[in-house]
Amino acid sequence: MNDTVLDAWRDAPAKSAIIDFVGRVTGAGPDHVPPAERVAVFDNDGTLWCEKPAYVQLDFIVRALAQAATADPGLLDQAPFRAAHDGDLAWFGTAVEQHYRGDDTMLHEFAAAVMHLAAAESTEDYAARVGAFFESARHPTLNRPYPACGYAPMVQLLRYLEANGFTCYIVSGGGRDFMRAVTEQMYAIPPERVVGSSLGLNYDSGRVVTTNKLEIFDDGAAKPVRVWSRIGRRPILAAGNSNGDIEMLDYATTGDGPGLALLIDHDDADREFAYPAGAERAKQLATTTDGWQLVSMAGDWSRVFDD
Repeated sequence: MNDTVLDAWRDAPAKSAIIDFVGRVTGAGPDHVPPAERVAVFDNDGTLWCEKPAYVQLDFIVRALAQAATADPGLLDQAPFRAAHDGDLAWFGTAVEQHYRGDDTMLHEFAAAVMHLAAAESTEDYAARVGAFFESARHPTLNRPYPACGYAPMVQLLRYLEANGFTCYIVSGGGRDFMRAVTEQMYAIPPERVVGSSLGLNYDSGRVVTTNKLEIFDDGAAKPVRVWSRIGRRPILAAGNSNGDIEMLDYATTGDGPGLALLIDHDDADREFAYPAGAERAKQLATTTDGWQLVSMAGDWSRVFDD
């Protein structure tokens, strides 16, 4: 078992917890887990790549909302369209923060605006639009192409786990088909191992096309349900960064065998961002729950991005 691939991790508690856990489940002792059962699941936004000052997919959506509002000024009466048109990303950030505090009023407004834009678009055409976005768009404050905004320590962790017989999946509140356009490039995770929120789909004359109905919002308690329905195994390792990941982290650590939950703490304003909002309950659990490990970006990662 080679841990040198984790050179983006400092020799600190989180790295030690990971190496100890992998050693136990791959070794011959009582905690041994057969390779087929070594399932690891990772949230995406804020866990594998940046989510501030706004979600990457939100940038993609806001551009579409702003374009729609320009074409039809009557849409400016609706808060999400007006915020997109005016470049008010704080409105969308507040909607997400309120969601994690249990208030979905603004999130429902946002969802209604997104559904307004949804049309019978083929999955191939949607993937092409998303691909074009990733080829040209850059992070607004880090000035990096979005595909270069993946966290180096987490990508290393994916490779380390795979080298030790794990199968890694992405399980995110982000759009499944949005992520699928870039996860293979960024993380070497193929589309069939991406689980996320999704619109309904229909089959029409040789094409699979989207509908304007939300199929699933893959967050909170929906995550372990989707893990089971899509993967068919309980994970033994899960990584997340927010209150929306609590149930998935709990699912990985409450089975009959060993489990490890990693909670990424965004406490590094110098190299990335520092923000506690939306993770308050998760951080409390990470300090009091067996099998949970808080990962400090400032203290546990020797670097955040690869150059």
